Amino acid sequence: MFRKITLSVTLLLLGGAAMAQNPIIRDQFTADPSALVVGDRIYVFPSHDIPAPDDFPRKDWFCMGDYHVFSSENLTDWTDHGVILDQKDVPWGNPKGYSMWAPDCAEKNGKYYFFFPDFMKSDGKPGRFSPFRAGVAVADRPEGPYTPRETPIEGVFGIDPCIFVDDDGQGYLVWPARGINIAKLNDDWSQLAEEPTPVGNLPSPGLIEGPYLFKANGKYYMTFPWARKDTEVLAYSMADNIYGPYEFKGVFFEEWPNKCWTNHHSIVNFKDQWYIFYHHNAYSPDFDKNRSACADSLFFEADGSIRMVKPTLRGIGITRAESDIQIDRYSAISEAGAAIAYLDTTYYFAGWKTVFTSPDAWVQYNTVQFDGDCRGAVLRVNAPKGGMLLLQSGNKTIAKVKVPVTEGWKEIPVRIRGIEKGIHHLTVSSLSPNVTHVDWLRFSKKAKP
Repeated sequence: MFRKITLSVTLLLLGGAAMAQNPIIRDQFTADPSALVVGDRIYVFPSHDIPAPDDFPRKDWFCMGDYHVFSSENLTDWTDHGVILDQKDVPWGNPKGYSMWAPDCAEKNGKYYFFFPDFMKSDGKPGRFSPFRAGVAVADRPEGPYTPRETPIEGVFGIDPCIFVDDDGQGYLVWPARGINIAKLNDDWSQLAEEPTPVGNLPSPGLIEGPYLFKANGKYYMTFPWARKDTEVLAYSMADNIYGPYEFKGVFFEEWPNKCWTNHHSIVNFKDQWYIFYHHNAYSPDFDKNRSACADSLFFEADGSIRMVKPTLRGIGITRAESDIQIDRYSAISEAGAAIAYLDTTYYFAGWKTVFTSPDAWVQYNTVQFDGDCRGAVLRVNAPKGGMLLLQSGNKTIAKVKVPVTEGWKEIPVRIRGIEKGIHHLTVSSLSPNVTHVDWLRFSKKAKP
């Protein structure tokens, strides 16, 4: 069974894997994540922000030249399947436009249809290009390879195409252009099968883009980024019919406190839990045009309304005890004495560290899977004056760690006791007034890993 979903940070190597927390992709920028559920696996199709190259004139703007696809069967380990479409391979597109913005993908009759926006080829006048158009690339597998069609979809001008498949298998294209438009697709999903219908009753004023349509409990949910004031929120309308009338319901994801201007999302039901995928500029704090994909659980109220989403660092998925547990992606943190900082402000993809500055400061990291007896652990720490850390599982102390004076980072082995097989919530606390930096911790079955 195939379920369609769309979503608008990072994997280690092509074909490799990375451990989930937020951001979910950790070695490159990934925005506007759109996902497709194929059996027991999720494929996420994001756009790909890059720093502007020399031949792109706007260094202050979005720059995207290709698309990757990532997949996971457990929401923890994500595989990068590599580039599935490059701007130079689109027959009708501008090979140096760097305008391959938010995409979407869906399945029909064993084929995978990847919808994407791009600039048309130059009209020959320097600095001038035709408007955004929407194109389609087709593959036999969700990971590709994808072959783009020779021409774009007639009559569709704009960005952020969303492909929605209704219960009867009919495909619809939804896209923003002076509001939001919706239209049936023809049998091979190459063109529109009808005149577009505008979606009414949208909030105003403020730009609306990135529509994502999904269905739950017989209701149609039209969700979209809305520039309500300073930056974008995520908002939604509901209807009993795909064409409406839609009733505006409000905001379910507030503005980013750091004023990251965009947000772009999608929502999926995977193994009986709803999830929202979205983006933020976590790996580019000084430039919000380089964004990274994140994911969190999403819930509905009894009346069908969407519960307000509170983005987390911990994200989704179960972390294995023997992996590097990044406690800076915490589930909870003490009000004082613990803070998160970048490991390297010249290379943000290096990630973060937890900094303890007072006794009784703590961070909690939930949902860690232990597969059997655990007798040892390693902590990567940096403590110029030494320190003392307490490791707990729930309310049970599993280790006290005397941290020696270090010059730079050092891996400290410790003995662990009292951990049983199963899922546990971990807490790391400081018992010292000395400044102690923690990068990660990792468990093993050996007493001295």
